[in-house]
Amino acid sequence: MNDLFRETELMMTRRQLFGRTALGLGTAAMAGLMRQDGFAAPAEFKGGLHHIAKAKRVIYLFMSGGPSHLDLWDYKPKMQAMYGKDLPKEVRDGQRITGMTSRQKTLPVCPTKYKFTKHENNSNGVWVSELLPHTATVAKELCIVHTAFTEAINHDPAITYIQSGSQIPGRPSLGSWLSYGLGSMNDNLPSYVVMHARTKHAEQSLFGRLWGSGFMPSQHQGVLLRSQGDPVLYLNNPAGVTREDRRSQLNVLSELNKVQFERFSDPAILERIKQHEMAYRMQSSVPELMDLSKEPERTFKLYGEEAKTPGTFAACCLNARRLAERGVRNIQIFHRGWDAHGNLAGEHGNQCKDIDQGSAGLIKDLKNRGLLEDTLVVWGGEFGRTPYCQGRLGKDNYGRDHHPRCFTIWMAGGGIKPGITYGQTDDYGYNIADTDGNMLKPQPGKEKWTSGTMHIHDLNATILHQLGIDHRKLTYRYQGRDFRLTDVHGHVVKDIVA
Repeated sequence: MNDLFRETELMMTRRQLFGRTALGLGTAAMAGLMRQDGFAAPAEFKGGLHHIAKAKRVIYLFMSGGPSHLDLWDYKPKMQAMYGKDLPKEVRDGQRITGMTSRQKTLPVCPTKYKFTKHENNSNGVWVSELLPHTATVAKELCIVHTAFTEAINHDPAITYIQSGSQIPGRPSLGSWLSYGLGSMNDNLPSYVVMHARTKHAEQSLFGRLWGSGFMPSQHQGVLLRSQGDPVLYLNNPAGVTREDRRSQLNVLSELNKVQFERFSDPAILERIKQHEMAYRMQSSVPELMDLSKEPERTFKLYGEEAKTPGTFAACCLNARRLAERGVRNIQIFHRGWDAHGNLAGEHGNQCKDIDQGSAGLIKDLKNRGLLEDTLVVWGGEFGRTPYCQGRLGKDNYGRDHHPRCFTIWMAGGGIKPGITYGQTDDYGYNIADTDGNMLKPQPGKEKWTSGTMHIHDLNATILHQLGIDHRKLTYRYQGRDFRLTDVHGHVVKDIVA
């Protein structure tokens, strides 16, 4: 017993001393966080945190590696006449390029080998490559943004940047900010779920920090659903342990943790209680979620036969719809292998076959069920690819280097204008351009925002805006500073908001 008192003295910091003088407040806080049955109290959706929301949830289809905007979305017919010629110096304008092409004697212009078709919608229209025939069928639902840009030129900092608002690891991810700001709509599932789709070109690792909660409580981190074995690690009880046994164990553990909380007033103890309870409830909710046996055949006609195979992109998209129906706030699907430095035709061909029908099926399925209106779907990678060739130039096959200066993403649903394009690039798809084709040089740190552009901070600000959050007001205090997803930057791109 003396050892226990001694441990208490050693652990009682100045902060904890003051905390214990207000134990009544701590107990009240715990009561507010916990219902009578011991489960975490739900944060119900009330139309947004700072203003009326147009979306309740986000489904983010992330193409890791940098898909080529020039071969998929950004139609540049004038490049055909420039085939093999060196990229004009005034187009590059001294901009940074990677070490993979900086030693090339020339930067030969490489037009796409793929045909594009324009899909009209009122006075506007969307160009789509022949590599994406299924996605083309939902073109009228998409807002194509040609002028996304970033400062990061290599994969890891670029993915970290677009996911967390900083090129330096350690910040909370977009999904964590949404969980922190809006809470969950379902007591039995996490507010943030992540899936990794299978790919033939598994390049670049994906680290857990990309969906991590950083310095926020761990309850806000993404939960990774696996395609093999248990969907979540340790989901099943060990042999010989029944569900009743597990409930009894958690009841005792919860009581012990409450005693610890009364003693030390450490909020992390409450987080542990909530995480244990969520894990218990997921033992019932997750197997039901992953069981596709009751889906009708018409569903698989939308997503394709691959949706019947766990781990495929199509299956992940179908699960994303099921998660959306069940109130999960943020759903993210990562698909690796878009880093086509050499065999672009072969690699992008396979990649597009992986994701094309699943993406289109998701849009159609959400719309058929009345979910697209309040579900924001985002598609894109961390940067684009260069209009010049990396390595050997060939008309039937070629490679492209990283290009952060401008790239294409698309958004659909969730209060975004459908069937439009936003912004434009020059004749080479190298620079963001104005309506006269003149190069623009937007600066994310400037107070005056350049219309027609979308820095990745603007993208995240717009996503938050659609869910009823002012990105300037959603902050988290850490080590004496108020942090936010968009740092000190970002503008809501209101031109694409319906």
